[in-house]
Amino acid sequence: MRALCWYGKEDVRVETAPDPKIMNPMDAIVKITSTAICGSDLHLYDGLMPTMEKGDVLGHEPMGEVVEIGSEVKKLKVGDRVVVPFTISCGTCWFCERDLFSLCDKSNPNKDIAQKAMGQSPAGLFGYSHMLGGFPGGQAEYLRVPFADVGPVKIPQGLEDEKVLFLSDIFPTGYMAAENAQIQPGDTVAVWGCGPVAQFAIKSSWMLGAGRVIAIDCVPERLQMAADHGKSETINFAKENVQERLMQMTNGRGPDSCIDAVGCEAHSSSGLSTVLDQAKSVVSLAADRPHVLREAILCCRKGGTVSVPGVYIGFPDKIPFGAAMNKGLTFRTGQTHVQHYTGPLLHRIESGEIDPSFVITHRVNLEEAPAAYKKFRDKEDGCIKVVLKP
Repeated sequence: MRALCWYGKEDVRVETAPDPKIMNPMDAIVKITSTAICGSDLHLYDGLMPTMEKGDVLGHEPMGEVVEIGSEVKKLKVGDRVVVPFTISCGTCWFCERDLFSLCDKSNPNKDIAQKAMGQSPAGLFGYSHMLGGFPGGQAEYLRVPFADVGPVKIPQGLEDEKVLFLSDIFPTGYMAAENAQIQPGDTVAVWGCGPVAQFAIKSSWMLGAGRVIAIDCVPERLQMAADHGKSETINFAKENVQERLMQMTNGRGPDSCIDAVGCEAHSSSGLSTVLDQAKSVVSLAADRPHVLREAILCCRKGGTVSVPGVYIGFPDKIPFGAAMNKGLTFRTGQTHVQHYTGPLLHRIESGEIDPSFVITHRVNLEEAPAAYKKFRDKEDGCIKVVLKP
């Protein structure tokens, strides 16, 4: 099969890779019809994620048609159209039984590596390093799906790929981010970043009763999408001081909830901390640039909530935890428990409440993926979300 493979920083190639095979009776093989490049894929592209190996197949936002099933798969049949969550979950461990699917105890065969870095291992993930299982990803013609009765969600006829593809990751991730923000009716929610996850966090904040949503970014096309599709007020951090502007907009109180939808590759227009973060990244002292997390802590109102769907990798420093403690902030974080959300969010799509395809700006075939990665990373040509067609 053809697949997008990782070879190092800024080096991804479409190559011929081995076709996946049934390795466990609970596996399924899916022929990919649509897949996407995620913002968190850029952490791999930029060389920030440890335990990657040359030739690893990338991608964790896939959907397609089931072409083969293992002998113990009961819920799927050959020919089913499915969206595959990026989290790999067994469905039977203590965490899965409590719908904490991204914390699955059984799906990461390399949990010892993750335990050394994090104390405990989260679930295995598609296309996201050997610390998280080393599972080949979905930017390919075919994908092996472990625990196939737990993850994939069947898609009814009549819903085109682009309306449902993002149930694999970014729609549930944005929704969980808003849910974690503990939004009360009428609350003011500030969302850092206007990338795809942030766009869904904005939409989901309205669904959960926000009275006001403020979106923060510096890319004009992303800010425009947040305004047009997300009905948000916007702050361009390249032109305004975010903390001062948020205080003005909230009469000095600060937003009730702050969502960091950026993560470890945050940028700022100025400031000594940003210079130090960049310097440390260059000399490998720290992979994470937590400018947004710091800013969210300082901007959030006293007693408010900071929700963090943005991916962090290592040990971000200079976190103003004294401010967080003294302000009485609540933090909600984590990889998304995708399987918990796919059913309800599919219903919202079917009912016409939301059409997630609004975020798509570029559609290319799989062979063009390396150029699309660069364009997405460099925010060229108004690129916000790329869908690949194997």
